[in-house]
Amino acid sequence: MNLIEPIDLGPSAFTLGYRIETMQSHWRMLHAHQGMELLYVHEGYGEVMVEQTAVALEPGCLFLFQPYQLHKVEVPPQQTGKPYVRTVLTFDPHCVEPYLQPFPVLESLFKTLWKGTVAKQRFELAGDPVVPAIMHDLSAACKDKPEEREERLGASLVALLNHLSCKGMLESDTGKNRSDKITRHIESVMDWIERHFRDDCQLNQLADALHLSPYHISHIFKEHTGVSLSDYIAARRIREACSLLATTSKPVREIALEVGGFSPTYFAHFFKKRKGMTPNEYRASLSHMYQA
Repeated sequence: MNLIEPIDLGPSAFTLGYRIETMQSHWRMLHAHQGMELLYVHEGYGEVMVEQTAVALEPGCLFLFQPYQLHKVEVPPQQTGKPYVRTVLTFDPHCVEPYLQPFPVLESLFKTLWKGTVAKQRFELAGDPVVPAIMHDLSAACKDKPEEREERLGASLVALLNHLSCKGMLESDTGKNRSDKITRHIESVMDWIERHFRDDCQLNQLADALHLSPYHISHIFKEHTGVSLSDYIAARRIREACSLLATTSKPVREIALEVGGFSPTYFAHFFKKRKGMTPNEYRASLSHMYQA
């Protein structure tokens, strides 16, 4: 089975495994897929490895995984005799965008979670009733008609993003005071990068296109998103490279040119620095899926 799973999200653009239980076994999953994934832990203890960083898995934790982001979830047998219980939501990010348009700050945050560098992928929510309630609502939505399911998915994810934002989990302290004007600037930057990340992106070109000074763009983007422009562009290129490595047979040298005009040698270094493996190693790893 391929590690990159070609998940069929169906007409509702999401799949949900609600309160899945695993009992008395060493459970391990190493995979990636084209959708965004939310993993909420109801019961169980273990470890999640993502972007070369290991973090604890425990009740009340919510994990966010970006498209094509390789992640490992490992849960040893529970000494207490209790099962590993989780809810897993996988969805197409495009289907959420229309529901976020009335909320520009949340829309900006979501674009960063989707395509940018994510500073935080584990959220501690023990004792918080909101996320379990949202997951339960999505479970009920699975019984609706496809068009109604998508609407409830959009509304639920808007509610989840708003909840995490209000708890201060998705933005810096200064982000809470972001003005509509600054939000529009950041949105414009992200849109420009989306159109030009495959090119030799120059700050001066971006500044000219938006009629702002290079310093001002760099400053407000870093201050209000928590990442630099260069890191954001690098993350977008890596995301595109992972997609091409997973879904095409294009040689690495061609992908290197396509995602930024890189030489194969530089691209291999660039990719390994951020993913912990070379492009060829990443592609080779996609031929297996491990689940104990």
